[in-house]
Amino acid sequence: MDILLFDVELAHLQQWVSSMGAWGPLFFVLVYAAIIVAAVPAAPLTMAAGALFGSLSGLVWSSIAASLGRAVSFLIARYFARDAASRWLSKNERLRRLEKLIEQRGPTIVILTRVIPLFPINVLNYGFGLTRINLSTFLFWSWLSTLPATVVYVTSADVVVQTAVRGEIPRLLLATLAVAGITLALLIMRVRKNSKEAGLC
Repeated sequence: MDILLFDVELAHLQQWVSSMGAWGPLFFVLVYAAIIVAAVPAAPLTMAAGALFGSLSGLVWSSIAASLGRAVSFLIARYFARDAASRWLSKNERLRRLEKLIEQRGPTIVILTRVIPLFPINVLNYGFGLTRINLSTFLFWSWLSTLPATVVYVTSADVVVQTAVRGEIPRLLLATLAVAGITLALLIMRVRKNSKEAGLC
């Protein structure tokens, strides 16, 4: 019964997105980006991307949306609401230490804070906007360091859809999920060690 209900709801959602044509993915990207700007966790939408668009397209659309949301948050903090963001974030001693570390090891610190949840992940977008790191560096390393987790979320949802709804066992997707999961686990172990050395844990 639960699987049947999931099948019906997913079919309706997919049909609704498909009915929008080229606007469907764009609408998804804009909603996803708005969620990030609002500093709300976007993991459910990342999984939704896999269910709606499949693994590859879901990865592409969620990556674009996440980068757009991060960029907007970063630019708001840097150019439009610096004083308010500074007051909001200055109470956190770790964030003050973070700014000093970014000057020394910018990309490394972006990776550390993306992989290990030392701070609310979407609040970090505003925090990095208050530092001297440039936007392109921030966006590239944010995307790269979150890629394994994104693959896990998107592929997991796609596996569930194909297995539960279509009655298929997607062996290639399962293999992809296993590789992404192992990569993510190794990355977390490595980053956790480096974060302790950096004094962020």
